[in-house]
Amino acid sequence: MRLSRLGPTALTDSELVAVLLKTGTPGHPATQLADALINRAGGIAQLLAGDGRAGTGEQPPRPELGVVLELAKRATSQQLQERDVFSSPDAVKNFLQLHLARQPYEVFAVLFLDAQNRLISMEEMFRGTLTQTSVYPREVVARSLQLHAAAVVLAHNHPSGTVQPSRADEALTQTIKAALALVDIRVLDHVIVAPGAALSMAEKGLV
Repeated sequence: MRLSRLGPTALTDSELVAVLLKTGTPGHPATQLADALINRAGGIAQLLAGDGRAGTGEQPPRPELGVVLELAKRATSQQLQERDVFSSPDAVKNFLQLHLARQPYEVFAVLFLDAQNRLISMEEMFRGTLTQTSVYPREVVARSLQLHAAAVVLAHNHPSGTVQPSRADEALTQTIKAALALVDIRVLDHVIVAPGAALSMAEKGLV
């Protein structure tokens, strides 16, 4: 069996899903079900982000896929809790993509960090529509103080698929940055995510 001989990295997406769902072994025709699930969802990322509910119309929900996504979220969260978030910036982007990228509406979230830039908590603070979200800086300040955060990373998703920041995104970042500076809390970054993409506003010199 290729899985035991070569490891999971040698398997195709369909073969991995087939093994996970116990529909067959790699190379077995049962992987046709996995192909159908992936094609119906529009890709492996969409299948996972759908918490296993994407199907052929005849197949029941697949909670195993939701379990895989939740494990990925928890593993990345643990990584950020144990080290300075800027020691692994890709982990931050991956973490935010797992949580936000596939939402059908805009979500504004905040990563609250301690004095060593380790993750205290990630919270979705505001939800909006397909194109906009109302964000209240005073609530970000209040929650930061409740959690004794020393710094924050702001984040939101663009359901449209583009990760380019708008003028409104830039203005909001500066407003929250100024509000938090009054209580000696730093804004380290504002990350924008979309399916398959993430942009750091700090890396673009916009924070």
